[in-house]
Amino acid sequence: MDFSRRVADNKRSRPAAGSATIPRAKLFGKPASLSGWPRVRGKGDDLVARTGERLRGSGGASRARPRSRSTLADIAAEAGVSLPTVSKVVNGRADVAPATRARVERLLDERNYRHPGLRPGRGSGLIDLIFNGLDSPWAVEILRGVEEWCSANGMGAAVSSVRHGSARPASWTSALASHDTSGVLLVTSELTAGQLRELRDADIPLVVIDPVNLPEPDLPSVGCTNWAGGMAATDHLIGRGHHRIGAIGGPPGYLCSRARIDGYRSALERAGLDYDPALVRHGDFEHEGGFVRGGELLDLADPPTAIFAGSDQHALGVYEAARQRGLRIPQDLSVVGFDDLPVDRWLSPPLTTVRQPLAEMGRAAADMLGTLIEGLPLPSKRVELSTELIVRESTAPARPASPSP
Repeated sequence: MDFSRRVADNKRSRPAAGSATIPRAKLFGKPASLSGWPRVRGKGDDLVARTGERLRGSGGASRARPRSRSTLADIAAEAGVSLPTVSKVVNGRADVAPATRARVERLLDERNYRHPGLRPGRGSGLIDLIFNGLDSPWAVEILRGVEEWCSANGMGAAVSSVRHGSARPASWTSALASHDTSGVLLVTSELTAGQLRELRDADIPLVVIDPVNLPEPDLPSVGCTNWAGGMAATDHLIGRGHHRIGAIGGPPGYLCSRARIDGYRSALERAGLDYDPALVRHGDFEHEGGFVRGGELLDLADPPTAIFAGSDQHALGVYEAARQRGLRIPQDLSVVGFDDLPVDRWLSPPLTTVRQPLAEMGRAAADMLGTLIEGLPLPSKRVELSTELIVRESTAPARPASPSP
């Protein structure tokens, strides 16, 4: 049975025992009402009055001349409203004047308009937000941005966590295909070719946030300027007189981790400083990784005077590693993080970090997904938001080297 048939069968019956399911952790927002959605006629309906004109041939017989399929732009022009207004009506949004809604709905019905971006049953008003893990304040910031967009657009979000995303290639994608979702936001998870193919076969709109691996050119994605952020963090430390600077990246296979370390290396080379592989470690973007890898750097015979941590959680781990060794931040060790989580300004000392616009990334991705759900083209398939260095109190000028005995 091909995949589209299987999806249709799943909608008519309960899933078989043992089939993959995705637990929905939370619902945010209110699903949009679809009361204004035009009825889709069956093949047997008489569409002459709706879509064609009666033409008289020889002998007085009548036949229908079909009209070309109307687009949202055609309907917007005839109704005298903007294209976004028509999209709001099609998707059941409440923020349209009653008279305008009635005029647009009448034209939609007259043109027998059917939304090209959705198959029947996909207008649930609910999107799936899938993380690689939910135990991180980083994920909470992404979620906050998505929830803000959902609240403003009459949509809901179902939150799920898929660990080891490529271990069972089709498990979570099969579950998505079997339940009613309008679209998917996938956050910092590896997407295999098989998983992407299954989602596309099921006609499920997809946007990836901070992709782990390099996305296909036609796959919509949102990220930030990781390379520029790594360079800005390292430039700041060099500007404070540090020449021996350690770095703790995330998993080496992660696209964002590689970009941040590349930015670190580029800053060193631009300043005429040697890149020393012994000063680079890779963790897991979590506290433990920063603590362990930071400790390894501080235990070197010639330890660094500053550390660029590839995430704020790594930086917190470095704080603890330094404390256990009797080192003071920033007097003995300068530290720069990456993320700008809300907790950063409450640390002692407050953390200098590279701000990654996490909530804005969530909102931008949700907005792109909303455009795809509406069946409209995206202005760009790849969106990168700017990073910004936030200077607080965790960095200080490098201490003069002690004279040799």
